Amino acid sequence: MAEIYTVRLFGDPVLRKRALKVTDFSEIPRLAENMLETMFEARGVGLAAPQVGLSQRLFVWAEYLDSEEDEEEGEDADLRTRVRETHVMVNPVITFREGQQVGTEGCLSIPGLYSENVPRDLRVRVEYQDERGEPKVYEAEGYSAVVIQHELDHLDGVLYFERLPKELKAQWLEDNREDLARFQKQAKAFLKELKAKG
Repeated sequence: MAEIYTVRLFGDPVLRKRALKVTDFSEIPRLAENMLETMFEARGVGLAAPQVGLSQRLFVWAEYLDSEEDEEEGEDADLRTRVRETHVMVNPVITFREGQQVGTEGCLSIPGLYSENVPRDLRVRVEYQDERGEPKVYEAEGYSAVVIQHELDHLDGVLYFERLPKELKAQWLEDNREDLARFQKQAKAFLKELKAKG
């Protein structure tokens, strides 16, 4: 039975650290499975290890089938039924980038907030290891490329709004100041609770 993790919120220091390279793969298959379940539960497209409190260079993501019934299904629909493919990327490195695109991004660690105009590369090639440590290469374009770049940023302690041009970033922070302060407060309370549990 998979374990559902608590997704760490903006304000948690683990989201700002550069994650460590994975060298021991013995626990990675189980961790990846739990992360995928956590991602489905939170209705996400990707999830990086720092978002569940682990400073490791690993993220998971899923490609979903487009569903005509999306609008009718609403929030209760089980995302697992729409998965085309899941990916586990350990120690990923982008080795090729090409083109540019701008789009809207959100993040499970900053729930409910989005930003348009986030600049990303249009095409990327990523070299990584799978959950068993086998070397792999994946080429992505468009939306998949965005997901990979967004999740890889998490491994370097970078959040999507920091990719915005300077003026837009300042405006975004100002517009969302109250929500961000609330997340910081929740993150602090959660860490205090964790510490108390010992």
